[in-house]
Amino acid sequence: MTIQKGDFIRVSYTGKNDDRVFDTTDEEVAKANDIYNKKGKYGGDVIIVGSGHTVAGLDEDLVGKEVGYSGSVTIPPEKAFGIRNPELIETIPITKFEQKPQVGMPVQVDGRQGVVIRAIGRMVQVDFNRFLAGQTVTYDYEIKEKIEDNEGKVKGILGLYIGKEFSVEIKDGIATVEIEPDLTFNQRWLMSKRQIAKELIDNTDIIEVVYLERYNKDVLVPKAPE
Repeated sequence: MTIQKGDFIRVSYTGKNDDRVFDTTDEEVAKANDIYNKKGKYGGDVIIVGSGHTVAGLDEDLVGKEVGYSGSVTIPPEKAFGIRNPELIETIPITKFEQKPQVGMPVQVDGRQGVVIRAIGRMVQVDFNRFLAGQTVTYDYEIKEKIEDNEGKVKGILGLYIGKEFSVEIKDGIATVEIEPDLTFNQRWLMSKRQIAKELIDNTDIIEVVYLERYNKDVLVPKAPE
C-alpha cells in the first residue's frame, strides 16, 4: 500500500547541508554532530503527509512510497527553507540589544528572530531570513510505519507539536486528552492546541477533541523537600 496525502506515518530523517547535519530524529547522529537537545524527541516523527509538517520537498517525496522505504532526496531552496531575501538583512543601532552583539549570535528584535552577521561601531547588521534560506538541502529518510488507529494518530500529532506523551481516550468519535496542569503556562501548547484539534478532525473520523485538566492536592499543594 503506497503512501498518500492525508496518511499518518512515522518517519525518521537526517537533514544535511553540504554534509553538515542540521536536523535529525536519530539521537546518536545528533550527539555525533553536536546538535543534541536533551529535551528533544528522538526516534522518528509522526506526520500527516501533505499537511506541511516538514519541508515541501520532503513532504512531496513521501507520496507514492511504501512503508519501509529508505532513500534520499535533494531539495532546492524554494521547496526547502525558502529563497534568501536581501531586504531581510537590516542595519540596527546597537542600543536595541541588551547584550553586546557578536557575529553568529541569535537575537530577537521587535519580536523577530535573526542572526547577527556584522557588528561595526554603533551599528549591527542582522539577517532575519529563515534558517538555511537560499540553501539546497538533502534529507536521508525512512518511512517506519503507517499509523492506522485513532489513538496512535492523536498521540503522534501531540508528540510532534509538544514533544510529550499524553493519556488519550477515544470514544464515540470524541478524543479526550488529559493535560498536565503545567501546560497551562506553556506558550508552545497555548499556540498549538487549536491547530492540533483542527488537524485531527480534518484528517480522521474524530468529531471532537476535548482537553481535560485535573487538579487535586498533589497538583495544588507543593511537596515538601525530602
